[in-house]
Amino acid sequence: MELNHIRDPLIERRSSQNNFDELWSNLTLAQKFAASSLTKYGYELAYIRCSTAGNVAFMTVDNHVATIEMDGEINTAPNINVR
Repeated sequence: MELNHIRDPLIERRSSQNNFDELWSNLTLAQKFAASSLTKYGYELAYIRCSTAGNVAFMTVDNHVATIEMDGEINTAPNINVR
């Protein structure tokens, strides 16, 4: 019984890594460079919003959100409501 309790965090961590890898693979090269620069300030890749206009990456740190457009443009004060 304790074994399952010990393994759950490991499974959780692997799932998070797989999710990150999948998100990362969907970024453009410009977005990857921009995202890498934001990680120096503690931002983490949260999700990607896909649309016909292009994919926008969302990164978060504490209660702050930054967006990265497909061309790598970073907006650290986007006018959006995140749920």
